Formats: sequence, C-alpha cells, structure tokens
Amino acid sequence: MRFSRTKRAKRTTGAVVKRAVRRGKRLRPIPGTRRGRRRATQAVMLGCVLALAPATWMHAVADSRVRTTADAPAQDVAVVFGAGLWRGGPSPYLAHRLDAAAELYRTGKVKVVVVTGDNSRVEYDEPDAMRTYLVRHGVPDDRVVSDYAGFDTWDSCVRAKKIFGVDRAVLVSQGFHIRRAIALCRSAGIDAYGVGVDAKRDATWYYGGVREILAAGKAALDATIEPDPRFLGRQEPGVDDALALAGQ
Repeated sequence: MRFSRTKRAKRTTGAVVKRAVRRGKRLRPIPGTRRGRRRATQAVMLGCVLALAPATWMHAVADSRVRTTADAPAQDVAVVFGAGLWRGGPSPYLAHRLDAAAELYRTGKVKVVVVTGDNSRVEYDEPDAMRTYLVRHGVPDDRVVSDYAGFDTWDSCVRAKKIFGVDRAVLVSQGFHIRRAIALCRSAGIDAYGVGVDAKRDATWYYGGVREILAAGKAALDATIEPDPRFLGRQEPGVDDALALAGQ
C-alpha cells in the first residue's frame, strides 16, 4: 500500500510538471525537493549576511580606534554617554565610565568632560548625577559640560558636534557599546577615539552585547540618512568656555 501511494504521488507530480511545461509556465521549486532546499538555504544565508552587515561596518570603522585610558590619544574633550541611574546616582556601569573619564582628566589626556544623557523628566537627570560624581572624584565643576538631551548615541554625537562644537574627542563607554559610539560620532563629523571600559560579565553585560547586535541596524541607518536629533536647539558655548578656563 505504501509503495503504491508513492508511485501514485510521483505520477501525479510528473503530470503537473508536464502540463506546466507545455503551457510555458515557470516552475517554482517544490517544497522538500533539492532545489527548494537549496533556495531556502540561500535565503537564510542572505538574511544572516544582511543582519550582520551593520555590525561588520561598525567594527571596520571603529576597531582601530578603541583604546585604554593609558594609551588614549590626548584630546581636549572626553564625551561620556549615560547608562542609567540607580537610587539617584550613576548605575555601576555608568560609574565605571565616569571613573575612566576622571582618570583621563587626572592624567592630562583631556581638559574637559562632556556628560551626555537623558533629562526628559524632572525626576530623572543623568547629566547632573554624572557631574556630581565627577566632581566628587576630582574633576573641577567648571571642566564638566552637561548635555541634557543625549537621548541616544546618535543624538549625543550630533549634539556634541552641532551644539557644543566638538571636532575631536575621546569617547568613554563600555566595550560592548564603544564601537557603535565611535562609528556614529565619526559619521556625525567628530574625529573620535574611544575608551572601552571593562565590565563584569553579568546579566547586564550579556544583555548589552545582544542589544548592540540589534542596535547596529539603527546605527547604520542613522549614519546613512543622518536624521536630526530629537532635540537640537541653539549652539551652546559650554565647551569653549571650559577650555578657556583650562588654558588660564
């Protein structure tokens, strides 16, 4: 019975193919056939390539510009990206970023620190918490410049360039984020190097790594179409004023 069904299925398939050929129709691969499986494999491979292309672009642009606090090039400005608050102060991940920025200042690698983060709500103020932390760790208050509308990495980079006039900078973030920051700031017109801060391999670290794979697509799109940030506003002299004080 099983053999006869198989033969019947083959005869039916053969008849369908012959009729289609006589009518000049283009045949689609039959699911389960070798050709159909090959095309499905090719489609999966193409999808993987397209998904990984933005991450490949980020690494190509940024890998050679990732440094440590010890070998970072001397620049006038460091830019520290927000990473959340915890009990009103910097989260542990953000504190590590700020520690690295304070070290860059103490060793004379930078003269001014721009802290960029979210202050979209009165009760949530990343830049002020970052400023307080830096001052407590030895960076003079007049050498810290706050960007209160750094709602994401692209916004922070564009605002650093267009609002604060930053042309060159050392960026500070965790290792899983620093390449995206470098790639986006370079796309925004900043000659950027980055310090990738070490972090404990905890759940937050793994989440950040996975998130970066997904965020790479948006980063590539931002770099291509160059949208205005959510809030642009007028130019601010904070960085120039801080550098003038540093030169006194």
